[in-house]
Amino acid sequence: MFFKDDTICAIATAMIDAGIGIIRISGDNAINITDKIYIDAKGNHSLKKYESHTINYGFIVDENETKVDEIMISIMKAPRSYTKEDVVEINSHGGRLIMESILNLLIRNGCRIAEPGEFTKRAFLNGRIDLTRAEAVMDLIHAKNDFSMKNSELQLSGKLFNKIEDLRKEILYEMAYIESAIDDPENYDLTDYDTRLSTQNSKWIKSLEKLIESSDEGIIRKDGIRTAIIGKPNAGKSSLLNKLAGEEKAIVTDIEGTTRDIIEENIRLGDIILKVMDTAGIRDTEDKIEKIGVDLALKSANNADLILYIIDSTDKAFSNENRIKDLIRDKHAIILLNKNDRTESINVLENDIHNIYGKNIPVIKTSMVDETGIDELKKIITDMFFSGDIIPKEEIYVTNIRQKEALINALESLNKVKLSVDACMSEDFYTIDLMNAYAFLGEIIGKEVDEDLIEEIFSKFCMGK
Repeated sequence: MFFKDDTICAIATAMIDAGIGIIRISGDNAINITDKIYIDAKGNHSLKKYESHTINYGFIVDENETKVDEIMISIMKAPRSYTKEDVVEINSHGGRLIMESILNLLIRNGCRIAEPGEFTKRAFLNGRIDLTRAEAVMDLIHAKNDFSMKNSELQLSGKLFNKIEDLRKEILYEMAYIESAIDDPENYDLTDYDTRLSTQNSKWIKSLEKLIESSDEGIIRKDGIRTAIIGKPNAGKSSLLNKLAGEEKAIVTDIEGTTRDIIEENIRLGDIILKVMDTAGIRDTEDKIEKIGVDLALKSANNADLILYIIDSTDKAFSNENRIKDLIRDKHAIILLNKNDRTESINVLENDIHNIYGKNIPVIKTSMVDETGIDELKKIITDMFFSGDIIPKEEIYVTNIRQKEALINALESLNKVKLSVDACMSEDFYTIDLMNAYAFLGEIIGKEVDEDLIEEIFSKFCMGK
């Protein structure tokens, strides 16, 4: 077992000076240990007498009964708590020194410091939440936009768990029926069973395909679109980054090669997160440092979800760049014809771009001086990546790579079932792949996971959660 019986404690709020700080304690001895350092307004150690789910006024005291802080204290007795254990929460003043003093008192009286995510891990191990809900807790804490928040809330409500659990129940029923028919053919008829299973299996496959399809958009919506800004030196790459960010993030000069390293910035455009990389200007150069920057730019573009290729429309030396053509082939890409405010000096036209890169690639005329084309760019990005402006009310997106991989494995198993049915194989062959699909789906909700995976998942949580 990888569950620990000792009583744990941690500061659950940020370690900054604030009006209120919360220290959380969980375990069989949570109430007993906390009672040693708590007195009520009359000076009594009375914590054991309080009813569950009440909040009470009192003081934290040290070994000499000297008052350390005036507090409010919450009692949540097992099993009606977050961890299904006895839980106490001390609401103290939020000073760092005060909270550390209270924490040290708890440790001296028998608590130990909780590991990152240990409260939620205990909630999972004690059966209060499944693994999808546990991971949704972490996603909710780290949510960067409304989509992430709403999707995490749907997972916390059990939407994904219920969908996976329903699939598992249906698969289990069919496995049980096959086994019963093999063991007791007089009472269980397998005549035309392959037709029935094929219908069911097709339904399961469609459900999994829909969840997997949601994952690509879901992960991008949650984590952001990896966006590389590329182009020749002085085309306006750093200016574009600054315009998208709404502030000066990159140095802009008339000197070619100013940007030599990768500048990364998370930029929020409404409900969209762009993980923007401003790269060095792509050109042939003898400067060793600049050449490293060019190589990094090409590598960043290769790894990007979206490439913004910015071209100086006044460039008299503009020509077909084979390196750029190779980069944007089979990728989401948008070409920006920049410096269009210099109407008397325009040398590169939209038709020139289409003749080189094809008519399917979006081309936007822009100016970083008067911000022409920026709104159009934002709209094209939204249309390019997302099927809708907001998450449908009852729809769930898979935004977790671990869950996606398990779904893909389950789908592969169900496709093998389909092949077995189409090949008219005997029914006992079906159960092997059905069992594999059942197990892979169990990995998603935490019913088929080992200790190492549990430790890895919860180690990514913050302290006190």
